[in-house]
Amino acid sequence: MPILEVEHICKSFEGTEVLKDISFSLEKSQVLSIIGSSGSGKTTLLRCLNFLERPDGGIIKVNGETLFDAAQKSSTQEAEIRKKRLHFGLVFQSFNLFPQYTALENVMLAKELLEKEQPDYKVRKKEIHDEIEGQAVELLKDMGLADRMGNYPHQLSGGQCQRVAIARALALRPDILCFDEPTSALDPELTGEVLKVIKGLADQKMTMIIVTHEMAFARDVANQVVFMDNGFIVEQGTPDQVFGHTQEERTRQFLSRFNQR
Repeated sequence: MPILEVEHICKSFEGTEVLKDISFSLEKSQVLSIIGSSGSGKTTLLRCLNFLERPDGGIIKVNGETLFDAAQKSSTQEAEIRKKRLHFGLVFQSFNLFPQYTALENVMLAKELLEKEQPDYKVRKKEIHDEIEGQAVELLKDMGLADRMGNYPHQLSGGQCQRVAIARALALRPDILCFDEPTSALDPELTGEVLKVIKGLADQKMTMIIVTHEMAFARDVANQVVFMDNGFIVEQGTPDQVFGHTQEERTRQFLSRFNQR
């Protein structure tokens, strides 16, 4: 059974269709790369999966459980939406770190806020804090940031900030980790360090969806590739099928721009 099933997702903003009948599935431990021009709907799709936007139509299932069905009335309670978001982690292209918190505090924050909702939090407050801190320390070590835990975002490079953001997303142990153009805000020399971290997660069999303009990376790291254009999925398949044996002319036109660079 796929870990993620997306069926007929549609989304419009002020009468403009941004997502048009989007359907795909993803197996556990697989990596899906989503490619396409700016404005093709890639980021909106990630936002719908993470419940930052509500689709106008369609179904989203994780591990066989229906998290969203536009045909059914779903809860708009913030607590219920937060619960659904826990299945997904999202790493933004602009980091979105809190400037007033250190790297370690940024990684710990979401987990601590979540634990505060538990009935035994006050009784186990120190134990819970120490456990969350220990997990955050290990995650930052895994990101190569053992000597940067006490630094604030303005004291870190862009690549280091993005690695903190990845650690923060992993702290909640999501089923699926999503990246929205994770290197687009980075200088070229910092891009490699972030891609190396993502490749390492893929090697560890982390289930991921990666929206990226790095074509070589998309081909190298993914099990499946989706090419989107004008709100549609134009082509999808293995990297060899999409990049090596392209079927659609629109995909061929898009990829030719990168091959010429």
